[in-house]
Amino acid sequence: MNRKKVLLMGKSGSGKTSMRSIIFANYIARDTKRLGATIDVEHSHVRLLGNLVLNLWDCGGQESFMENYYRSQKENIFRNVEVLIYVFDVESRELEKDVHYYQSCLEAILQNSPDAKIFCLIHKMDLVQEDHRDLIFNERQEELKKLSKPLDCTCYRTSIWDETLYKAWSSIVYMLIPNVKEIETSLRDFAAIQDADEVLLFEKATFLVISHAERHQHRDVHRFEKISNIIKQFKLSCSKLAAHFDAMEVRNSNFAAFIDVFTPNTYIMVISSDSQIPSEAILINVRNARKHFERLEKDSHQARSLAFNR
Repeated sequence: MNRKKVLLMGKSGSGKTSMRSIIFANYIARDTKRLGATIDVEHSHVRLLGNLVLNLWDCGGQESFMENYYRSQKENIFRNVEVLIYVFDVESRELEKDVHYYQSCLEAILQNSPDAKIFCLIHKMDLVQEDHRDLIFNERQEELKKLSKPLDCTCYRTSIWDETLYKAWSSIVYMLIPNVKEIETSLRDFAAIQDADEVLLFEKATFLVISHAERHQHRDVHRFEKISNIIKQFKLSCSKLAAHFDAMEVRNSNFAAFIDVFTPNTYIMVISSDSQIPSEAILINVRNARKHFERLEKDSHQARSLAFNR
C-alpha cells in the first residue's frame, strides 16, 4: 500500500471541509451548508487507483487549534508530509492573520518535510465579480509565491460551484501518481490506434481526470473539469434512484463520445469527430486495451511495494 500524507489547512470557514466532502465524499455543493466546523484534526483515508492511499489530515482552522499545531503538535502534524494544501478565503477580512498562519505553516514544513509539494487554493472565487477575478487571483498568486520562498507553491483559483475545484484537485492527484508518465504514453498509443480525437482516464471513485491524450486541439481548456463535474453529478443522481452508472454514449452531428468502465479503478472516455463510428468499433478496442492498463496499475503497485520495503 502506497500512503501519501496530505495536509489540508487554512483558517476556519475558508471552505476546506466543503471541498473535501465534494471531491471525496460525494456531496453536492448545496449540501455542504450543513457541514459543521472541523474540530482539531479529522483523519480520513482516501483510496485512489486501488493502491494509492491519501492519508488526509483536515486541520481545523480556529485560532486555538492553529496555535496548538505550531506550538505543541508541530512534529506530529508536519512530519512526513507529501503535500500541503493551504486554502485561503478570497473574501477574508483578516489577510494579515491569514499570512501569519501560512508562514508559520511553511516554517514547520521546512523543518519537518522540506520536500513536500505546496499548493495554495484561492477559494470562493464565485464571490468575486467576474471581470475582477483574473486580476485578484494574479495579485494573490504573486504575493503567495513571494511569501513561500525558498519553497515553491502552485496556486489555483477554486469554487465549489464550478469546475475549478476539479481542476485543482485533479492536478494535485496527478502529481501523486508514481507512473503517470507511463500511463500517458500508453493512452497516447491507444488514442492513435483508435484514431480518436481525445481519450481521458478518470479515477473511478472521485471522477478526477488523472491522464489524457489529445490528438486534435480543443478550444475549451476547461473541458476536463466540466466533464468530471457533470458526470459525477449524474452518478450521484443514479445512486439516489438505486441505479448504478456503468457507461454512457453521446452523439451529435459533430462528434461521438463514449464513457465506459475500464480498469477496476478507472473509467475511460473516448471522443471521436466521426459521429457515425459504430459503438462496437470503440468498445472492442476498449476491451482489448483493458488488460494492458490493468497490468500497468499492478506493475506500479509492485514497484512501489519494493521501494517501500527497502
